[in-house]
Amino acid sequence: MCSTSEKEGLERVLAKRQLAQKPDIAIVEAAIRGDTDSFTELCRRHYPAMVAIAHSALGDRHLAEDAAQQAFAKAAEKLPQLKKKSQFAGWLATICRNVARDIARSTKLLHSNDIATKTAATEPHNDGAGEAVKEALGKLSASAREVIFLRYYDGMSYEQISSVLGISEQAINGRLRRAKKKLGGYLQRRGFGKV
Repeated sequence: MCSTSEKEGLERVLAKRQLAQKPDIAIVEAAIRGDTDSFTELCRRHYPAMVAIAHSALGDRHLAEDAAQQAFAKAAEKLPQLKKKSQFAGWLATICRNVARDIARSTKLLHSNDIATKTAATEPHNDGAGEAVKEALGKLSASAREVIFLRYYDGMSYEQISSVLGISEQAINGRLRRAKKKLGGYLQRRGFGKV
């Protein structure tokens, strides 16, 4: 026989498993009604993507984690104001971008070249190629850098990126193709041969 506390613990575990299987819109609606477990599930689902978005803007993983956490705090406050519940991920991404911009301003990381320098200064180097790639990333537009980080740093599928950014998979494919072409061209000019 299980004790009452063991039964309650088991019920909580089962409830969390059921929650994890629900679509975002159902979880968003529950979170708006005040269900903290639902908001926790939204955080679990979207935290890696928000870190990737902030990392693409800031070039520093630790600052990116801070930005993602701040974005979730702001989202928790503003959740009742969300008009299109089906677009939660895109709405959250916008909040995260704004938080990252605020952090960039406060830490003087305003230009993409500064992002490349910051990234190069905070991450270990194996060789010149790693530094060149980081510099090349800093040369990309913010939107191109964002899809690169979501796809290759965070490992998200086109479908997941589409959900987060609120753009079509075809648009993601185009951005990635153009970004990779620019990265390859920059690396070629730096003497790394055909990339």
